[in-house]
This record gives sequence, C-alpha cells and structure tokens, in this order.
Amino acid sequence: MSLDEQKRPPEATPSESDTVSLLDQLRYLATEGDLVPYLLQVPPSRLASIARDLGDEVFGDLLGTLDPTDAAEILSRLAVADAADVLEAMAPDEAADVMGEFAPEAADRILIEMEPVEAAELRDLLAYPPDTAGGRMTPAFVSIAPDLRADQAILALRRLAQEAEGVTYVYVTDPHDRLLGVLSLRNLVLSPPHRRVGDLMVTDLITVPATADQEEAAHLLTENNLLALPVVDDQQRLLGIITADDVADILAQEATEDITRLGASEPLEEPYLRVSPIILWRKRIVWLFVLFVAQAYTGTVLQFFETELAEVIALSFFIPMLIGTGGNAGSQVVMTLVRAMTLGEVRFRDLPRVVSKEFATGLMLGITMAVATFIRALMLDVGVDVGLVVAAAVTAIVVWAAVVGAILPMVLRQLKVDPTVVSAPFISTLVDGTGLLIYFTIARMVLRLG
Repeated sequence: MSLDEQKRPPEATPSESDTVSLLDQLRYLATEGDLVPYLLQVPPSRLASIARDLGDEVFGDLLGTLDPTDAAEILSRLAVADAADVLEAMAPDEAADVMGEFAPEAADRILIEMEPVEAAELRDLLAYPPDTAGGRMTPAFVSIAPDLRADQAILALRRLAQEAEGVTYVYVTDPHDRLLGVLSLRNLVLSPPHRRVGDLMVTDLITVPATADQEEAAHLLTENNLLALPVVDDQQRLLGIITADDVADILAQEATEDITRLGASEPLEEPYLRVSPIILWRKRIVWLFVLFVAQAYTGTVLQFFETELAEVIALSFFIPMLIGTGGNAGSQVVMTLVRAMTLGEVRFRDLPRVVSKEFATGLMLGITMAVATFIRALMLDVGVDVGLVVAAAVTAIVVWAAVVGAILPMVLRQLKVDPTVVSAPFISTLVDGTGLLIYFTIARMVLRLG
C-alpha cells in the first residue's frame, strides 16, 4: 500500500473494524505532522463524514491533541450543530481553549446550538483570560456535602465519577459552593462507613485564585506534589480544578515563551508554519531596533578611544574576542538565573547571595580566560605589555558581565517586568560597550596612552 493510500480514509460507511482503521490512519497522520493539512484540505462533506464515522467523543479527543488554533479551523468547516456536538464531547477546558480561537459571533452561534449546561460551563471558562488559572481550569470535579457518611459519599461518587476528570481528590463544599476541605479517594474508601465526611476531610487547603497567572498555578501544584489544584473565587467558592496534564501544557507553553524572549523576540500565538513573514517581522522588529540603538554607543566608545587605537594598533586585534567573551558570560548567567526564577528556586531576597555567587564564579572564569587570552596575545607577538592589558581586561569584563547578568533579571522581576526581556542579546549588547570602556581604560593606565 502506498503512502497516499495509507493517508486516504475509506469512503464507504465503516463497520467497527473500519472505524478503528480510520482512527489508526488519522493517528498515523498526527504522528507524521500531516493530520492538520489533511483535515483542512478534504471537502467539508468528507470532513463531516469522518467526524460522524468516528463519533463526537473520538473526534473530539483527536482534536484535543491539536493546537487550539488548528482545532478551531477544522471545526469551522463543519456545520454549526456538528461543531457544537464535538465540543460538547470534549473536556471542558480543552473545548474552552478551542472556543477562544473563534470570533465572538461564531462562538455565540456554536454556544446556542449546545446543551444549556455545557454552554454555561464554556461561558464561565471563557470569562477568564486564557493565561489565568480560571482560563485553564476544568469544571469536571467531584464535590460532596460535609454531612454525608463515608458509605453515602462512595455511592454518590459512583454516580458522579463518569462526569469528572479523574477522581483523585474529593472536594467538600457547603450549600453555597464554598470550599471547606478535601479528602483523597483512598482515605474515603478505607474509612469506616459511618464516619462523616466533615470529620475525614483535610481543611489545610492549597488553592489558587481564578485570576492568578497560569504559571503560578503550575508552580503551586508541582511544588506541593499535588495531582489537582482547586481554583476558587474571592469568596472561596470552588470553580474548577487544574490537573497535572494541564500543568504539563502550561509549563511547556511558558518555557516556549521564555526561550523566545531570551532570543529577543515576542512569542508566537500560532504554530510557526502558520505564521506569515509579516507577523514574524512584527514580533522581532521592536527588539531588533532596540538592540540596534543600544549597540550604537559601541561606535561612540571606539571613536572616543581613537587615539589609543592609533597608538597601539594591536589593541584592535582583541576587541571581538573581549566583547564576545563578556557577552557570552553574561548570557550564561541570565539564562541560568531566569530558569531558576521560573522554577521558584530564587527570589529577590536572595539577591545578595546570587550576586556573591556569580561574582566568585565570574572571577574564576575571568582568571581562566585571562590565562588563555595572554597565551593568545603571545602567539600573536603583540608584546607582553599588551598581553597583560588584554588578560586584565577579560577578567574585569567577565566579572562585570556576571554581576550585571545576576542583578538585572531579579530587579526587573521585582518591578513586575518579565525577566525574560533581559535576553541574552540584550546582555551582550550592554556588555559590548561597557566592556570596551573597561578595556581601553585599562590600556590607557597600563600603557600610559592618550
């Protein structure tokens, strides 16, 4: 069978085995990265047939593995009623992510076609920005009253478990949905049948506000080794939960954004291959222009020390090496520290310890590089005096870059500015000019120039 034949689902109304074969073929396309292009190029009638043959739940699960932008575009090619049926079958949090990609008018038309309960759930989720705990939560949780006996609670769970996103924790709420406590399913099952839920629950709760940033929620869950995290409003009413699989998605998204910003660019809202060159230009041009302006003062520094360069031409041989080494040293500190801050390992109160640690590390690195630089200077036969200047300069520049790279991200975080904007290119640009000042100042003093 050719690859094209493998990618072509059967046209006939499938039997159960045909449905399995169709699903396997679509999953194969997904692993090869060809599922979205295939579903976007088939005629709408064929797409509707595929959705009907697989069933709303299976097709919804398949779309749930895709980027929400792609899933929304695929659903937009179905009839509104069919799209509503598929979204009803999806997990509420995944459905909300997909719905968030539709224009408001299109989203309203789909919501009208949905069952009132499911539509109300989605409207509640869509009320929160997608990058908040409320935007990430799922309302598929299990809550019970505190006055139930353990055996009554277990019977209630049997009825409710099918609608929940995994029953790991059982939440206890009052008649106004305020969160009172939580107990694990294991403890509930092992408790004497007559014990009251209110006596079994744990009241020392870890919760996250619905308006909190999704990254804060992810760190709360991982730092406390939880399987699910309750999301509450300002009146402590339980709105939903964030689960471990949600956290994996959040951390992956946040890591992608951090890496992008460390490269002096803004994160993309859509998959890379779907983004036009104009969008890429818009995402990159601001920081590129800022770095260009910042880099301009390097030329001013060189012009200022024009006399020194004219007197000792050999000084110019080492300029690229010195500023490159300083920029690289600063970038190493920034990337390590930003990651540690993201993981919650470092806070602003740790600034003195961080600076001390990076100063010591920078000094050791600088001395090591000084030895290598001095040897390089001797190989170029520029004289011992110039070699000593270059060695002293590289030590000072590396230490300076380490200290700057340690301070700036933490200060920016304290000022409520995303520390990833202190990207490696920005640090490199900053260290370039200041490094040249250090270099020529040392040269002027040691070689008695000017």
